[in-house]
Amino acid sequence: MSRKVTAHLFSTLNGVVESPHLWQFDAFGPEEGQLMGEVIGTVTDVVIGRKLWQEWSEHWPGADDPFARFINPVRKHVVTSTLSGDLTWNSAVVSGDPADHVRALREQEGGSISVTGGIDTVRSLFLAGVVDELTLTTHPVVTGGGRRLFDDGVPTTRLSLVRTQQTSAGNAISTYACRSTG
Repeated sequence: MSRKVTAHLFSTLNGVVESPHLWQFDAFGPEEGQLMGEVIGTVTDVVIGRKLWQEWSEHWPGADDPFARFINPVRKHVVTSTLSGDLTWNSAVVSGDPADHVRALREQEGGSISVTGGIDTVRSLFLAGVVDELTLTTHPVVTGGGRRLFDDGVPTTRLSLVRTQQTSAGNAISTYACRSTG
């Protein structure tokens, strides 16, 4: 048994994935919502970086919408070097190497595992070869700056396109199977 590990990020045409709330505007339509519903319907564990966990743990526990009903009860594995001990919000600190933690997690019972961010967490787990599928929702916008998922110095990695769709909001949702070609 091996559970699927997925990651999904929102991106601009020039590859920026940082702070999508600043450039997504109103470009989140029914197709994006349907895809999110399909994906989160299979997830039982979330791997999340400390900064995003801190931001979300302040907002989502008091919210009541479809995403809150998903994220609040799901088990969260927090990648951090600064937090320790018991965490709230159905969360635990990842001990040791995050890639080893995900490898062990994928061999346990459960549904799929979603790497929700931040950028460094997604990048490091992708480069460690533990992400099975990467989905990018590319918005038809160019932004003047911001962090990209992959910068110069990342080794050449071949991905296989699994599916793509254009949405009524003008976005392209592309899902890739991940495999390294060295």
